[in-house]
Amino acid sequence: MQNTDKVNRTGFYSSSSSMGSFSYFLVFVFCLVPSVVCQVQEFISIDCGGTNNYDDPSTGLAWTRDAGIMSDGESVEVKIPNGDLLQYRRRRDFPIDSKKYCYNLSTEERRRYLVRATFQYGNLENEETYPKFQLYLDATKWSTVAVVDPLRVYVKEMIIRAPSNSIDVCLCCATTGSPFISTVELRPLNLSMYATDFEDNFYLKVAARVNFGATSKDAIRYPDDPYDRIWESDLDRRQNYLVDVAPGTQRINTSRNIDIRTREYPPVKVMQTAVVGTKGRLTYRLDLEDFPANARAYAYFAEIEDLGVNETRKFKMQQPYIPDYSNAVVNVAENANGSYTLYEPSYMNVTLDFVLSFSFVKTRDSTRGPLLNAMEISKYVQIGSKTNMQDVIALNALRSMPAESVWTNEKGDPCVPTHWEWVNCSSTTPPRITKIALSGKNVKGNIPPELKNMDGLTELWMDGNSLTGPIPDLSNLINLKIVHVENNRLTGPLPPYLGSLPNLQELYIQNNTFSGKVPPTLLTGKIIFSYEDNPRLHKGKQMTHFKLILGTSLGILVILLVLLLASLLLLRNVQRKKSYQKSDDRGTHPSKFSLICFLSHCTTSVYPVLLCPSGSLHINTKPSTAYSIARGGHLMDEGIAYYITLSELEEATQNFSKKIGKGSFGPVYYGKMKDGKEVAVKIMADLSSHGTKQFVTEIALLSRIHHRTLVSLIGYCEEEEQCILVYEYMHNGTLRDHIHDSVNHKRLDWLARLFIAEDAAKGLEYLHTGCNPSIIHRDVKTSNILLDINMRAKLSDFGLSRQAEEDLTHISSVARGTVGYLDPEYYASQQLTEKSDVYSFGVVLLELISGRKPISMEDYGADWSIVHWARSLIRKGDVMSVIDSSLAGNVKIESIWRIAEIAIQCVEQHGVSRPRMQEIILAIQDAIKIEKGSQGNENKSSRSGSSKWQPAHPTLLTKFLEIESPDLSNGCLLPSAR
Repeated sequence: MQNTDKVNRTGFYSSSSSMGSFSYFLVFVFCLVPSVVCQVQEFISIDCGGTNNYDDPSTGLAWTRDAGIMSDGESVEVKIPNGDLLQYRRRRDFPIDSKKYCYNLSTEERRRYLVRATFQYGNLENEETYPKFQLYLDATKWSTVAVVDPLRVYVKEMIIRAPSNSIDVCLCCATTGSPFISTVELRPLNLSMYATDFEDNFYLKVAARVNFGATSKDAIRYPDDPYDRIWESDLDRRQNYLVDVAPGTQRINTSRNIDIRTREYPPVKVMQTAVVGTKGRLTYRLDLEDFPANARAYAYFAEIEDLGVNETRKFKMQQPYIPDYSNAVVNVAENANGSYTLYEPSYMNVTLDFVLSFSFVKTRDSTRGPLLNAMEISKYVQIGSKTNMQDVIALNALRSMPAESVWTNEKGDPCVPTHWEWVNCSSTTPPRITKIALSGKNVKGNIPPELKNMDGLTELWMDGNSLTGPIPDLSNLINLKIVHVENNRLTGPLPPYLGSLPNLQELYIQNNTFSGKVPPTLLTGKIIFSYEDNPRLHKGKQMTHFKLILGTSLGILVILLVLLLASLLLLRNVQRKKSYQKSDDRGTHPSKFSLICFLSHCTTSVYPVLLCPSGSLHINTKPSTAYSIARGGHLMDEGIAYYITLSELEEATQNFSKKIGKGSFGPVYYGKMKDGKEVAVKIMADLSSHGTKQFVTEIALLSRIHHRTLVSLIGYCEEEEQCILVYEYMHNGTLRDHIHDSVNHKRLDWLARLFIAEDAAKGLEYLHTGCNPSIIHRDVKTSNILLDINMRAKLSDFGLSRQAEEDLTHISSVARGTVGYLDPEYYASQQLTEKSDVYSFGVVLLELISGRKPISMEDYGADWSIVHWARSLIRKGDVMSVIDSSLAGNVKIESIWRIAEIAIQCVEQHGVSRPRMQEIILAIQDAIKIEKGSQGNENKSSRSGSSKWQPAHPTLLTKFLEIESPDLSNGCLLPSAR
């Protein structure tokens, strides 16, 4: 008999065969518990870039190629050694542009799903760079995908309650390389799995899912886990992922069945393994991406050893230490009501740091050490606001209009994260469509009436198409300013409301077949109105003297403009005379100096600086390059360096009697000007052409850049073969003094070092992104980071700095800098980029952590440099050996780790693998939050609250993590008291 069984969306079978009822009964029974039969039918597994459909031999899952789903991008072969998994042999690459590229997945509204995207890039080819781009789920930012290890599979998972009958997984916004993707997967979850009190406003981004005591490095997934969650092995010790394992930690396992009937149904195979602390302690350190943040945490305990009659296993969490909760005890057998039964405390909302260091310690009355089977941690991610629904409905009506060619195939939200090519959006929440640009798209049919609900619309461009019918009712569009519907086949009368739209400025309807009388309100002159080539459209009676009134008005306006210009010219001449008189009073010598242009502008300055081949200099104080004043002008009021005579400097420094330092430029002297301002006076020792170039460069750059974290240049002098620079005085010297000279300076504590690092990083970030063209410092080091009277840091010494050329990715330049800080890639290639500064700053961060010098045979032996020495220790997870001894015991290790990890990224061999300064600033700010966190927690007032689920007895983990619902009044999760 032919089998006519069919599978419906719920996973149940219907059958016309004689065995149908029995089959239905069997499947129904299986569906009462987690079942492969019920779940796998609804799995969506897309092989992005794949060339055919297939069944995975390791899991049995059916994979579908994306050729019929995604028409953009191209399929690319992935070059990896021993690439045995079929779904990672090809990937789909997308163009580097402003668009987003989305996979649309069908869902059931309000059902919970696990959504997964994976990325494996493979070996680089030719001049490729590692990709870095954004991943979105609908309008919610999911993750930043940054490839560092091309052979690693990057897995991003989100647990959601579906907001509608479909979701979009989108890639966009590449900063390096091109966006790409390997797989997209959708896994339905059962009943109330992973339900939270906040799922109307927040998704759960999986940060960690670890199988402790695993028997191999392989992850556990389907079919062992019927929901195809990926449980990573704790033997997979990739860099800084799971380290700091306590002595005496042993791995145990059992073949006996485990009762897993709890809400989250972890797989039996995961619960059959565990780690135990035979010496009474379990410790681990786990890095959590995109933390500090609020999270939901799950701990899984199952007693899988046979304890004797008088044996007990009781333990508590010792780290992180939470006041009032440190005495709560975990008793696995008692909490789980027996051995070989799962105990799964679920913790609704807890604030976790970037580095989670946790420690379980057995109690004094326990005969066995602590035990841990598995752990899950997910970050709360606020659901992004999608475009206003009425706007989306209107856009879909436009997209459904017939056209002679395909003019739109864009997917995802119209506005977030990037807008469709033919619309503009507002920055409001939710976003509104402000402009529709459909000029010349060969669109046919009537203008959809749904446009009437787009009350945020300001511009409508639908000219040059084949539109027919009348203009629909758009009277609700009170923000409409510009309407272009010319060169179509529109008919009917012009609606009277058009002239009454309060903000309408331009209306173009020419070359259509409109008929009837033009509404008088369109002919008052308040609106630019073009209606030619509409033979059946007529004006009717108009105002007789309109042209006369318009001509008179224009004439009066012209006269007023002439008078205004004359007044401005007269005022400028008067000011110019005063300026020259002021220059003469100061006794300057403008005849000494010649001019040439150095024309670049920082965002905070409009004063071009004019450099000359001879090394002479001229500062233009006007936005126009056609006007300049002599070098001797007093420009202190303008915030620009001004010329100071040698005699003034000799008086200020008492004939250069107090030497306060010496740098590559030359000796530095203390001075005090007549107005009481303290200054540092640098005299150039190198009078060669290279030295002169440094002198000119420093004046040029510092005269046009102004930022709180950059040392201010006050003035300069060029007399009697002396080249002198005058800076603001920095009372606390250099950062190098405070790190390496403990005799004359008090050693800085860790928080002070972090604030100094933040200031210096912001200075570099300003040079790289706040100036146009950007500026590369080229000599970042601790001796060029100066500290003011309040210990705030500022960058100094711009003699080697270079400007990036527009549209170029690097500058070809002879490598210059300081040994120990010099970027090896720059040294080898002679190609200077902003990432060269990043490398040098990474060395500075390592100095701040270790208190050691960048180069030292005594400290590092054969390694000779701080980079090689620190990299080796940090990658082994041994940051304690790197920390400055003066900091030991007075610093939070998580904060040190945050800086150590970003520092090692900064000193990567290749610039493409290094972070940008914005990312470094965020890492430093994270470290500051971690370091200050204990102070903040002490000030928080406790609030009572409980989760809906309570264990039979209070335990440490429930006390630690199970806290009251967060405050959602401001649209974000506020951590409750812990």
